[in-house]
Amino acid sequence: MNEELLQYLWNFKKFRTFDFVSIDGRKIEIIDFGEWNKNSGPDFLLAKIKIDGIVFVGNIEIHTKASDWFFHNHSGNPEFGNLILHAVYVNDCEIPELDNQQVATVELRDYFDESLLQKYQLLYQEHTFIACEDLFDVDKIPLFFEEEVLLKKLDEKAEGFELSLKRNHNNYEAVLFQNLAYTFGLKVNAEIFLQLAEHLDFSVIQKVRQNLLQLEALFFGICGFLDSPSDDMMQIWKREFAFLKVKFNLSDLRIHPKFSKLRPPNFPTIRLSQLANLYHSQPNLFSKLIEAKGIDDVYKIFEDVKASEYWDNHFNFGKISAVYGKKLLSRDFIDLIIINTVLPLNYFYHKNHNPEIVDDIFDFYKQMKPEKNAVLDDWKKLGIKFQNALETQAFLYQYKAFCNQKKCLNCSIGYKLLKE
Repeated sequence: MNEELLQYLWNFKKFRTFDFVSIDGRKIEIIDFGEWNKNSGPDFLLAKIKIDGIVFVGNIEIHTKASDWFFHNHSGNPEFGNLILHAVYVNDCEIPELDNQQVATVELRDYFDESLLQKYQLLYQEHTFIACEDLFDVDKIPLFFEEEVLLKKLDEKAEGFELSLKRNHNNYEAVLFQNLAYTFGLKVNAEIFLQLAEHLDFSVIQKVRQNLLQLEALFFGICGFLDSPSDDMMQIWKREFAFLKVKFNLSDLRIHPKFSKLRPPNFPTIRLSQLANLYHSQPNLFSKLIEAKGIDDVYKIFEDVKASEYWDNHFNFGKISAVYGKKLLSRDFIDLIIINTVLPLNYFYHKNHNPEIVDDIFDFYKQMKPEKNAVLDDWKKLGIKFQNALETQAFLYQYKAFCNQKKCLNCSIGYKLLKE
């Protein structure tokens, strides 16, 4: 038993009987269990109880053991001055301070259904995937679960976009560029690409974007790739970067993307060239993505994006590859861009400007194929069948935000499994 579970059981009134009696034998009628307080102070506020025909209005504190009152340093704390009830699982000691204030104490351990506690204990045993896998039932998934969970994820991402928008002086195009750079970097280089994007004033990108050669030179130069050119093309990029450095008074900062643990198509050289091509070929990119009427319109923006001709037979500088071919964005990579950047930013923008069409974002997710990874494979073993990206995104976020952190009591599935 822990305090989190006790608060949960109190909040949702999960008792086998409500005939509460204080430790000194007085009948306690709970008229209002109070409002669950997740901040400092008593656990439940604005509660109402009746003892010996007298109604008390105030706050309730929950503890696993009565002695926790001392261990949590509540004695003398003015926040607990309006306490009307001390509810504990085990009453292991007296609290003179509460006795003097005539605050009743109720011991809760005999008021719970033992099967409910056993379910909770199952959640905290060791499991191969998620805590509730032994209790999990597909039929217990609440209606509109996927939409609600995805909305939580989008709202979480919106908080990051809000901060980024302030840093970029309300320039949505700059926010998009930085987040696209992060996505193009994948896990290995995401933070490094973001550093590059944040280092550059987006006005420089706008001024250079018409010249693909210069835009690539800008990215490669900041990464330090051009310091020791090994072929003619690198010499040209180095010359262009030197010109841009003077023209825009660029700093000497150099970032250093990683190549290790990456397949050649994901090398930073290829991804940066593709990012340059995207901004060269798509002026006013943010506006186009926001105005897209359907997912096919979004795909059209990215489907012709490719690395420049030099990379047709290169993956790294100065090393000709035996594999020849245009380095287009794959469909899976475009899906990654849309799911991780385009749709969350689209949601954030419309939430601020056109809240009445926010729900339309769900339709974009529903039009995309379900993702594939190890976490989703484990969900499938529990009987989940994924039809689209809305469902896979929801269950990926569910695992990350709730299951992986064992926040079972904050989970709508966990609540339903414990309830029934």
